[in-house]
Amino acid sequence: MEDLPEALVTEILKKITRTSDLNSLSLVSKQLYRIEGNQRGAIRAGSGLCTAIKALTSLCDRFPNLRKVEIDYSGWIPGHGSQLNNKGLFVFSSHCSSLTDLTLSFCSYIGDSGLGCLAYCKTLVSLRLISTPQITSNGLFSVAVGCTSLSALHLIDCEKINSVEWLEYLGRDGSLEELVVKNCEGVNHHDLLKFGSGWTKLQKFEFEKKKGMSDLLPCDEVFDSLYDAHTTDTYDFCCESLKDLRLVRIKTWPEIGLRVVLGKCKALENLSLEYVLALNDNDLIALSRSCSNLKSISLGLNLQRYSSDVQYCETRTSFTDNSLYALALNCPMLQIVDLKFTGCDSDWPSEIGFTQEGFLALIQSCPIRVLVLNTANFLDEEGMKALSSSPHLETLELIFCPEVTDAGMRFIAHTPCLSNLTLRLCHQVTDVGVAELGRARKLESLVIEYCGGISLQAAQGVAKSVDYSKKCSAALSKKIGLGGGF
Repeated sequence: MEDLPEALVTEILKKITRTSDLNSLSLVSKQLYRIEGNQRGAIRAGSGLCTAIKALTSLCDRFPNLRKVEIDYSGWIPGHGSQLNNKGLFVFSSHCSSLTDLTLSFCSYIGDSGLGCLAYCKTLVSLRLISTPQITSNGLFSVAVGCTSLSALHLIDCEKINSVEWLEYLGRDGSLEELVVKNCEGVNHHDLLKFGSGWTKLQKFEFEKKKGMSDLLPCDEVFDSLYDAHTTDTYDFCCESLKDLRLVRIKTWPEIGLRVVLGKCKALENLSLEYVLALNDNDLIALSRSCSNLKSISLGLNLQRYSSDVQYCETRTSFTDNSLYALALNCPMLQIVDLKFTGCDSDWPSEIGFTQEGFLALIQSCPIRVLVLNTANFLDEEGMKALSSSPHLETLELIFCPEVTDAGMRFIAHTPCLSNLTLRLCHQVTDVGVAELGRARKLESLVIEYCGGISLQAAQGVAKSVDYSKKCSAALSKKIGLGGGF
Protein backbone atom coordinates (compact mmCIF):
# COMPACT_ATOMS: atom_id res chain seq x y z
CA MET A 1 0.00 0.00 0.00
CA GLU A 2 2.88 2.38 0.71
CA ASP A 3 3.84 2.32 -2.99
CA LEU A 4 0.39 3.22 -4.28
CA PRO A 5 -0.35 6.82 -5.28
CA GLU A 6 -2.16 8.70 -2.53
CA ALA A 7 -5.04 9.59 -4.85
CA LEU A 8 -5.64 5.89 -5.58
CA VAL A 9 -5.53 4.96 -1.88
CA THR A 10 -8.04 7.73 -1.15
CA GLU A 11 -10.42 6.36 -3.78
CA ILE A 12 -10.10 2.87 -2.33
CA LEU A 13 -10.91 4.11 1.16
CA LYS A 14 -13.97 5.94 -0.15
CA LYS A 15 -15.43 2.55 -1.09
CA ILE A 16 -15.29 1.39 2.54
CA THR A 17 -18.30 2.56 4.53
CA ARG A 18 -18.21 0.62 7.81
CA THR A 19 -16.62 2.61 10.61
CA SER A 20 -15.08 -0.48 12.21
CA ASP A 21 -13.32 -1.36 8.93
CA LEU A 22 -11.99 2.17 8.57
CA ASN A 23 -10.70 2.13 12.14
CA SER A 24 -8.91 -1.16 11.49
CA LEU A 25 -7.35 0.05 8.24
CA SER A 26 -6.03 3.20 9.87
CA LEU A 27 -3.85 1.02 12.12
CA VAL A 28 -2.07 -0.64 9.20
CA SER A 29 0.26 2.21 8.28
CA LYS A 30 0.92 5.89 8.91
CA GLN A 31 -0.14 6.67 5.34
CA LEU A 32 -3.54 4.99 5.78
CA TYR A 33 -3.93 6.61 9.18
CA ARG A 34 -3.41 10.08 7.73
CA ILE A 35 -5.48 9.59 4.58
CA GLU A 36 -8.36 7.95 6.43
CA GLY A 37 -8.36 10.74 9.00
CA ASN A 38 -8.45 13.42 6.33
CA GLN A 39 -11.33 11.88 4.46
CA ARG A 40 -13.50 10.98 7.48
CA GLY A 41 -16.50 13.28 7.17
CA ALA A 42 -18.73 12.09 10.00
CA ILE A 43 -18.49 10.78 13.55
CA ARG A 44 -21.06 9.65 16.09
CA ALA A 45 -20.07 9.57 19.76
CA GLY A 46 -21.68 9.28 23.18
CA SER A 47 -20.81 7.74 26.50
CA GLY A 48 -17.45 6.50 25.23
CA LEU A 49 -16.30 9.97 24.21
CA CYS A 50 -13.33 11.24 26.23
CA THR A 51 -14.40 14.74 27.24
CA ALA A 52 -10.99 16.04 28.34
CA ILE A 53 -10.15 19.16 26.36
CA LYS A 54 -6.80 17.78 25.22
CA ALA A 55 -8.40 14.55 24.01
CA LEU A 56 -11.15 16.41 22.12
CA THR A 57 -8.55 18.63 20.48
CA SER A 58 -6.60 15.56 19.39
CA LEU A 59 -9.80 14.04 18.00
CA CYS A 60 -10.48 17.14 15.91
CA ASP A 61 -6.87 17.15 14.70
CA ARG A 62 -7.21 13.49 13.78
CA PHE A 63 -10.27 14.25 11.64
CA PRO A 64 -9.75 17.81 10.33
CA ASN A 65 -12.46 17.62 7.66
CA LEU A 66 -15.43 16.57 9.77
CA ARG A 67 -18.69 17.80 8.29
CA LYS A 68 -21.20 15.84 10.38
CA VAL A 69 -20.97 15.34 14.16
CA GLU A 70 -23.56 13.58 16.33
CA ILE A 71 -23.23 13.50 20.12
CA ASP A 72 -25.80 11.14 21.64
CA TYR A 73 -26.04 10.43 25.39
CA SER A 74 -29.34 8.56 25.34
CA GLY A 75 -29.33 5.96 28.12
CA TRP A 76 -26.46 7.72 29.86
CA ILE A 77 -25.96 7.34 33.64
CA PRO A 78 -23.26 8.98 35.80
CA GLY A 79 -21.33 5.72 35.91
CA HIS A 80 -20.66 6.02 32.17
CA GLY A 81 -18.30 8.96 32.79
CA SER A 82 -18.48 12.68 32.08
CA GLN A 83 -20.63 14.19 29.39
CA LEU A 84 -19.52 16.75 26.84
CA ASN A 85 -19.93 20.23 28.33
CA ASN A 86 -19.81 23.82 27.05
CA LYS A 87 -15.99 23.88 26.90
CA GLY A 88 -15.96 20.63 24.95
CA LEU A 89 -18.48 21.95 22.45
CA PHE A 90 -16.23 25.00 22.00
CA VAL A 91 -13.43 22.66 20.91
CA PHE A 92 -15.62 21.10 18.23
CA SER A 93 -16.94 24.44 17.02
CA SER A 94 -13.53 26.12 16.87
CA HIS A 95 -11.54 23.20 15.40
CA CYS A 96 -14.02 21.73 12.91
CA SER A 97 -13.93 24.44 10.26
CA SER A 98 -15.92 22.31 7.78
CA LEU A 99 -18.75 21.39 10.18
CA THR A 100 -22.13 21.56 8.43
CA ASP A 101 -24.32 19.15 10.41
CA LEU A 102 -24.49 18.92 14.24
CA THR A 103 -26.81 16.81 16.41
CA LEU A 104 -26.85 17.06 20.21
CA SER A 105 -29.00 14.41 21.90
CA PHE A 106 -29.54 14.14 25.67
CA CYS A 107 -26.60 16.47 26.31
CA SER A 108 -27.46 17.55 29.85
CA TYR A 109 -24.34 19.67 30.42
CA ILE A 110 -24.51 21.89 27.36
CA GLY A 111 -26.21 25.24 27.94
CA ASP A 112 -26.57 28.59 26.23
CA SER A 113 -22.88 29.52 26.48
CA GLY A 114 -21.94 26.30 24.71
CA LEU A 115 -24.53 26.86 22.04
CA GLY A 116 -23.18 30.37 21.60
CA CYS A 117 -19.87 28.83 20.55
CA LEU A 118 -21.57 27.67 17.36
CA ALA A 119 -21.25 31.24 16.09
CA TYR A 120 -17.74 30.11 15.07
CA CYS A 121 -19.33 27.54 12.74
CA LYS A 122 -19.96 29.76 9.75
CA THR A 123 -20.53 26.69 7.58
CA LEU A 124 -23.17 25.11 9.88
CA VAL A 125 -26.21 24.19 7.81
CA SER A 126 -28.15 21.78 10.04
CA LEU A 127 -28.62 21.78 13.83
CA ARG A 128 -30.65 19.25 15.82
CA LEU A 129 -31.22 19.66 19.55
CA ILE A 130 -32.90 16.64 21.18
CA SER A 131 -33.62 16.57 24.92
CA THR A 132 -31.10 19.28 25.79
CA PRO A 133 -32.63 20.51 29.08
CA GLN A 134 -30.30 23.48 29.68
CA ILE A 135 -30.82 25.19 26.33
CA THR A 136 -33.06 28.29 26.42
CA SER A 137 -34.25 30.84 23.90
CA ASN A 138 -31.10 32.91 24.55
CA GLY A 139 -28.90 30.16 23.20
CA LEU A 140 -31.08 29.78 20.14
CA PHE A 141 -30.91 33.50 19.51
CA SER A 142 -27.09 33.27 19.52
CA VAL A 143 -27.32 30.54 16.89
CA ALA A 144 -29.77 32.56 14.81
CA VAL A 145 -27.42 35.56 14.79
CA GLY A 146 -24.12 33.72 14.36
CA CYS A 147 -24.93 30.79 12.06
CA THR A 148 -25.83 32.68 8.91
CA SER A 149 -25.78 29.55 6.72
CA LEU A 150 -28.28 27.62 8.86
CA SER A 151 -31.02 26.05 6.75
CA ALA A 152 -32.35 23.23 8.99
CA LEU A 153 -33.28 23.46 12.68
CA HIS A 154 -34.81 20.65 14.77
CA LEU A 155 -35.93 21.26 18.37
CA ILE A 156 -37.23 18.17 20.16
CA ASP A 157 -38.08 17.90 23.87
CA CYS A 158 -36.31 21.17 24.72
CA GLU A 159 -38.09 22.15 27.95
CA LYS A 160 -36.70 25.63 28.56
CA ILE A 161 -37.37 27.20 25.17
CA ASN A 162 -40.19 29.71 25.50
CA SER A 163 -39.82 33.20 24.01
CA VAL A 164 -39.51 33.28 20.22
CA GLU A 165 -37.16 36.19 19.45
CA TRP A 166 -34.89 33.60 17.83
CA LEU A 167 -37.73 32.56 15.56
CA GLU A 168 -38.54 36.13 14.55
CA TYR A 169 -34.87 36.78 13.80
CA LEU A 170 -34.55 33.64 11.66
CA GLY A 171 -37.72 34.59 9.83
CA ARG A 172 -36.48 38.09 9.15
CA ASP A 173 -32.80 37.50 8.33
CA GLY A 174 -32.27 33.74 8.13
CA SER A 175 -32.55 31.21 5.36
CA LEU A 176 -34.30 28.25 7.02
CA GLU A 177 -35.66 25.65 4.65
CA GLU A 178 -36.49 23.07 7.35
CA LEU A 179 -38.01 23.70 10.79
CA VAL A 180 -39.10 20.97 13.21
CA VAL A 181 -40.47 21.76 16.68
CA LYS A 182 -41.66 18.82 18.80
CA ASN A 183 -42.67 18.62 22.45
CA CYS A 184 -41.33 22.06 23.36
CA GLU A 185 -43.90 23.11 25.93
CA GLY A 186 -42.98 26.80 25.83
CA VAL A 187 -43.68 27.14 22.09
CA ASN A 188 -47.27 27.04 20.83
CA HIS A 189 -48.54 26.91 17.28
CA HIS A 190 -49.50 30.59 17.29
CA ASP A 191 -45.87 31.47 18.06
CA LEU A 192 -44.78 29.79 14.85
CA LEU A 193 -46.71 32.36 12.81
CA LYS A 194 -44.18 34.94 14.03
CA PHE A 195 -41.73 33.33 11.63
CA GLY A 196 -43.15 35.89 9.21
CA SER A 197 -41.35 36.19 5.87
CA GLY A 198 -39.29 33.11 6.79
CA TRP A 199 -42.24 31.00 5.65
CA THR A 200 -41.42 31.99 2.07
CA LYS A 201 -38.28 29.80 1.90
CA LEU A 202 -39.43 27.02 4.22
CA GLN A 203 -39.74 23.64 2.49
CA LYS A 204 -40.32 21.34 5.48
CA PHE A 205 -42.26 22.19 8.64
CA GLU A 206 -43.29 19.98 11.56
CA PHE A 207 -44.97 21.07 14.75
CA GLU A 208 -45.98 18.62 17.45
CA LYS A 209 -47.52 19.71 20.73
CA LYS A 210 -46.31 17.96 23.85
CA LYS A 211 -48.57 15.12 24.92
CA GLY A 212 -50.62 15.91 28.01
CA MET A 213 -53.01 14.01 30.27
CA SER A 214 -55.97 15.98 28.94
CA ASP A 215 -55.22 14.70 25.44
CA LEU A 216 -56.42 11.26 26.49
CA LEU A 217 -59.90 12.58 27.29
CA PRO A 218 -62.63 13.36 24.73
CA CYS A 219 -62.94 17.05 23.97
CA ASP A 220 -66.22 18.46 25.27
CA GLU A 221 -66.04 21.61 23.16
CA VAL A 222 -68.36 21.84 20.14
CA PHE A 223 -66.74 23.00 16.89
CA ASP A 224 -68.41 24.71 13.96
CA SER A 225 -68.49 22.27 11.04
CA LEU A 226 -69.08 25.11 8.55
CA TYR A 227 -66.43 27.55 9.79
CA ASP A 228 -64.06 28.59 6.99
CA ALA A 229 -60.69 29.93 8.13
CA HIS A 230 -59.59 30.50 4.54
CA THR A 231 -62.08 33.15 3.43
CA THR A 232 -60.02 36.03 4.84
CA ASP A 233 -56.30 36.76 4.93
CA THR A 234 -55.94 36.83 8.68
CA TYR A 235 -52.19 36.30 8.44
CA ASP A 236 -50.15 38.07 5.80
CA PHE A 237 -47.46 35.59 4.87
CA CYS A 238 -46.63 33.24 2.03
CA CYS A 239 -45.47 29.60 2.22
CA GLU A 240 -45.48 28.65 -1.45
CA SER A 241 -42.20 26.70 -1.17
CA LEU A 242 -43.49 24.33 1.53
CA LYS A 243 -43.32 20.69 0.40
CA ASP A 244 -43.62 18.74 3.67
CA LEU A 245 -46.09 19.68 6.43
CA ARG A 246 -46.84 17.78 9.65
CA LEU A 247 -49.08 19.05 12.46
CA VAL A 248 -49.72 16.97 15.59
CA ARG A 249 -51.98 17.57 18.60
CA ILE A 250 -52.83 21.24 18.20
CA LYS A 251 -56.08 23.10 18.83
CA THR A 252 -57.10 25.51 16.09
CA TRP A 253 -60.23 26.89 17.75
CA PRO A 254 -61.32 29.61 18.43
CA GLU A 255 -58.11 31.21 17.12
CA ILE A 256 -57.07 30.18 13.63
CA GLY A 257 -53.32 29.73 14.14
CA LEU A 258 -51.49 27.28 11.89
CA ARG A 259 -54.78 26.18 10.40
CA VAL A 260 -54.46 28.93 7.80
CA VAL A 261 -51.27 27.35 6.40
CA LEU A 262 -53.39 24.61 4.80
CA GLY A 263 -54.70 27.04 2.20
CA LYS A 264 -51.39 28.69 1.37
CA CYS A 265 -48.87 25.96 0.46
CA LYS A 266 -49.07 25.55 -3.31
CA ALA A 267 -45.99 23.32 -3.63
CA LEU A 268 -47.05 20.86 -0.91
CA GLU A 269 -46.24 17.21 -1.64
CA ASN A 270 -46.53 15.48 1.75
CA LEU A 271 -49.16 16.25 4.40
CA SER A 272 -49.63 14.70 7.84
CA LEU A 273 -52.36 15.85 10.24
CA GLU A 274 -52.63 13.94 13.52
CA TYR A 275 -55.27 14.74 16.13
CA VAL A 276 -55.65 18.40 15.20
CA LEU A 277 -58.73 19.78 16.92
CA ALA A 278 -61.48 21.72 15.14
CA LEU A 279 -60.47 21.16 11.52
CA ASN A 280 -63.34 20.61 9.08
CA ASP A 281 -63.97 19.97 5.39
CA ASN A 282 -63.23 23.58 4.46
CA ASP A 283 -59.62 23.07 5.50
CA LEU A 284 -58.97 20.08 3.25
CA ILE A 285 -60.99 21.62 0.43
CA ALA A 286 -58.86 24.78 0.59
CA LEU A 287 -55.73 22.65 0.68
CA SER A 288 -56.76 20.50 -2.27
CA ARG A 289 -57.44 23.58 -4.40
CA SER A 290 -53.95 24.88 -3.69
CA CYS A 291 -51.95 21.65 -3.77
CA SER A 292 -52.23 19.92 -7.12
CA ASN A 293 -48.77 18.39 -6.47
CA LEU A 294 -49.87 16.53 -3.33
CA LYS A 295 -48.37 13.02 -3.36
CA SER A 296 -48.87 11.77 0.20
CA ILE A 297 -51.52 12.37 2.86
CA SER A 298 -51.64 10.92 6.37
CA LEU A 299 -54.61 11.63 8.64
CA GLY A 300 -54.81 10.58 12.29
CA LEU A 301 -58.40 11.33 13.29
CA ASN A 302 -60.17 11.06 16.64
CA LEU A 303 -63.71 11.76 17.75
CA GLN A 304 -64.74 15.41 18.04
CA ARG A 305 -68.04 17.24 18.43
CA TYR A 306 -69.39 19.27 15.53
CA SER A 307 -72.46 21.40 14.97
CA SER A 308 -73.70 23.66 12.17
CA ASP A 309 -76.53 25.04 14.30
CA VAL A 310 -77.57 25.14 17.94
CA GLN A 311 -80.19 22.44 17.50
CA TYR A 312 -77.97 19.53 16.52
CA CYS A 313 -74.53 18.20 17.50
CA GLU A 314 -72.78 15.12 16.12
CA THR A 315 -69.74 13.23 17.38
CA ARG A 316 -67.49 12.11 14.56
CA THR A 317 -64.04 12.49 13.05
CA SER A 318 -63.04 15.83 11.54
CA PHE A 319 -63.63 15.33 7.83
CA THR A 320 -66.44 13.91 5.69
CA ASP A 321 -66.71 12.62 2.14
CA ASN A 322 -66.66 16.22 0.91
CA SER A 323 -62.94 16.28 1.74
CA LEU A 324 -62.34 13.02 -0.13
CA TYR A 325 -64.21 14.27 -3.19
CA ALA A 326 -62.13 17.46 -3.17
CA LEU A 327 -58.87 15.50 -2.98
CA ALA A 328 -60.06 13.17 -5.76
CA LEU A 329 -60.91 16.13 -7.97
CA ASN A 330 -57.91 18.36 -7.34
CA CYS A 331 -54.95 16.10 -6.45
CA PRO A 332 -54.19 13.92 -9.49
CA MET A 333 -50.69 13.00 -8.23
CA LEU A 334 -51.76 11.52 -4.89
CA GLN A 335 -49.95 8.20 -4.41
CA ILE A 336 -49.80 7.49 -0.67
CA VAL A 337 -52.85 7.51 1.64
CA ASP A 338 -52.68 6.67 5.36
CA LEU A 339 -55.93 6.91 7.35
CA LYS A 340 -56.08 6.18 11.07
CA PHE A 341 -59.28 6.46 13.11
CA THR A 342 -58.95 6.43 16.90
CA GLY A 343 -61.74 5.75 19.39
CA CYS A 344 -64.34 4.88 16.74
CA ASP A 345 -66.70 2.02 17.56
CA SER A 346 -67.32 -0.50 14.78
CA ASP A 347 -70.96 -0.64 15.86
CA TRP A 348 -71.33 3.09 15.10
CA PRO A 349 -70.21 3.65 11.48
CA SER A 350 -71.34 7.28 11.63
CA GLU A 351 -68.49 8.08 14.03
CA ILE A 352 -66.16 8.02 11.02
CA GLY A 353 -66.97 10.98 8.78
CA PHE A 354 -65.84 9.05 5.69
CA THR A 355 -68.02 6.45 3.97
CA GLN A 356 -66.96 3.69 1.66
CA GLU A 357 -68.44 5.60 -1.27
CA GLY A 358 -66.28 8.65 -0.66
CA PHE A 359 -63.21 6.54 0.05
CA LEU A 360 -63.56 4.61 -3.21
CA ALA A 361 -64.04 7.86 -5.15
CA LEU A 362 -60.58 8.91 -3.94
CA ILE A 363 -58.97 5.53 -4.64
CA GLN A 364 -60.43 5.33 -8.14
CA SER A 365 -59.48 8.89 -9.09
CA CYS A 366 -55.85 8.96 -7.94
CA PRO A 367 -52.86 6.72 -8.76
CA ILE A 368 -52.62 5.29 -5.24
CA ARG A 369 -49.55 3.07 -4.78
CA VAL A 370 -49.53 2.77 -0.98
CA LEU A 371 -52.67 2.51 1.17
CA VAL A 372 -52.80 2.16 4.97
CA LEU A 373 -56.15 1.84 6.77
CA ASN A 374 -56.35 1.68 10.56
CA THR A 375 -59.72 0.97 12.19
CA ALA A 376 -61.60 1.65 8.97
CA ASN A 377 -64.98 0.14 9.80
CA PHE A 378 -66.44 1.32 6.48
CA LEU A 379 -64.37 -1.08 4.36
CA ASP A 380 -66.25 -4.29 3.60
CA GLU A 381 -66.35 -7.00 0.93
CA GLU A 382 -67.68 -4.64 -1.77
CA GLY A 383 -65.00 -2.13 -0.93
CA MET A 384 -62.28 -4.76 -1.23
CA LYS A 385 -63.72 -5.76 -4.59
CA ALA A 386 -63.50 -2.18 -5.83
CA LEU A 387 -60.04 -1.82 -4.32
CA SER A 388 -58.82 -4.87 -6.22
CA SER A 389 -59.29 -3.02 -9.51
CA SER A 390 -56.82 -0.28 -8.51
CA PRO A 391 -54.22 -0.38 -11.32
CA HIS A 392 -51.36 1.19 -9.34
CA LEU A 393 -51.78 -0.26 -5.82
CA GLU A 394 -48.53 -1.93 -4.73
CA THR A 395 -48.66 -1.84 -0.90
CA LEU A 396 -51.74 -2.39 1.26
CA GLU A 397 -51.79 -2.33 5.07
CA LEU A 398 -55.01 -3.17 6.92
CA ILE A 399 -55.09 -2.70 10.70
CA PHE A 400 -58.11 -3.66 12.79
CA CYS A 401 -60.56 -3.45 9.89
CA PRO A 402 -63.48 -5.49 11.31
CA GLU A 403 -65.41 -5.95 8.05
CA VAL A 404 -62.48 -7.34 6.06
CA THR A 405 -63.09 -11.08 5.56
CA ASP A 406 -61.90 -14.06 3.55
CA ALA A 407 -64.13 -12.90 0.70
CA GLY A 408 -62.21 -9.64 0.65
CA MET A 409 -58.94 -11.56 0.42
CA ARG A 410 -60.28 -13.42 -2.59
CA PHE A 411 -60.79 -10.10 -4.37
CA ILE A 412 -57.61 -8.39 -3.22
CA ALA A 413 -55.49 -11.34 -4.31
CA HIS A 414 -56.10 -10.32 -7.92
CA THR A 415 -55.10 -6.65 -7.57
CA PRO A 416 -52.87 -6.12 -10.66
CA CYS A 417 -49.72 -4.66 -9.03
CA LEU A 418 -50.13 -5.60 -5.36
CA SER A 419 -46.84 -7.01 -4.03
CA ASN A 420 -46.82 -6.07 -0.31
CA LEU A 421 -49.69 -6.87 2.07
CA THR A 422 -49.90 -6.37 5.84
CA LEU A 423 -52.76 -7.65 8.02
CA ARG A 424 -52.87 -6.61 11.69
CA LEU A 425 -55.73 -7.46 14.06
CA CYS A 426 -57.97 -8.49 11.17
CA HIS A 427 -59.79 -11.25 13.03
CA GLN A 428 -62.32 -12.05 10.29
CA VAL A 429 -59.57 -13.25 7.95
CA THR A 430 -58.73 -16.94 8.32
CA ASP A 431 -56.52 -19.55 6.67
CA VAL A 432 -59.10 -19.74 3.88
CA GLY A 433 -58.47 -16.12 2.88
CA VAL A 434 -54.70 -16.56 3.10
CA ALA A 435 -54.97 -19.57 0.80
CA GLU A 436 -56.57 -17.29 -1.81
CA LEU A 437 -53.53 -15.02 -1.60
CA GLY A 438 -51.23 -18.03 -2.04
CA ARG A 439 -53.00 -19.24 -5.15
CA ALA A 440 -52.57 -15.85 -6.82
CA ARG A 441 -48.77 -16.07 -6.34
CA LYS A 442 -48.27 -12.30 -6.61
CA LEU A 443 -47.01 -11.18 -3.23
CA GLU A 444 -43.38 -10.30 -2.58
CA SER A 445 -43.98 -9.77 1.15
CA LEU A 446 -46.73 -10.68 3.62
CA VAL A 447 -46.90 -9.44 7.21
CA ILE A 448 -49.45 -10.99 9.58
CA GLU A 449 -49.66 -9.79 13.17
CA TYR A 450 -52.23 -10.79 15.76
CA CYS A 451 -54.81 -12.15 13.35
CA GLY A 452 -56.39 -14.88 15.44
CA GLY A 453 -57.86 -16.81 12.52
CA ILE A 454 -54.59 -17.20 10.60
CA SER A 455 -52.08 -19.93 11.41
CA LEU A 456 -48.35 -19.87 10.75
CA GLN A 457 -48.70 -22.97 8.60
CA ALA A 458 -51.19 -21.24 6.30
CA ALA A 459 -49.03 -18.14 5.95
CA GLN A 460 -45.83 -19.99 5.03
CA GLY A 461 -45.05 -19.90 1.34
CA VAL A 462 -47.78 -17.38 0.46
CA ALA A 463 -45.15 -14.72 -0.38
CA LYS A 464 -41.41 -14.63 -0.97
CA SER A 465 -41.03 -12.99 2.43
CA VAL A 466 -43.41 -13.79 5.31
CA ASP A 467 -43.37 -12.12 8.73
CA TYR A 468 -45.78 -13.77 11.17
CA SER A 469 -46.55 -12.88 14.79
CA LYS A 470 -49.34 -14.23 16.97
CA LYS A 471 -48.87 -11.72 19.78
CA CYS A 472 -49.61 -8.01 19.89
CA SER A 473 -46.61 -6.23 21.42
CA ALA A 474 -46.82 -3.01 23.44
CA ALA A 475 -45.10 -1.16 20.60
CA LEU A 476 -47.64 -2.48 18.12
CA SER A 477 -50.53 -1.55 20.41
CA LYS A 478 -49.22 2.02 20.52
CA LYS A 479 -48.78 2.12 16.75
CA ILE A 480 -52.31 0.96 16.03
CA GLY A 481 -53.85 3.29 18.57
CA LEU A 482 -55.25 0.86 21.12
CA GLY A 483 -54.11 3.26 23.82
CA GLY A 484 -56.28 6.11 22.59
CA GLY A 485 -54.12 7.42 19.77
CA PHE A 486 -52.31 10.08 21.74
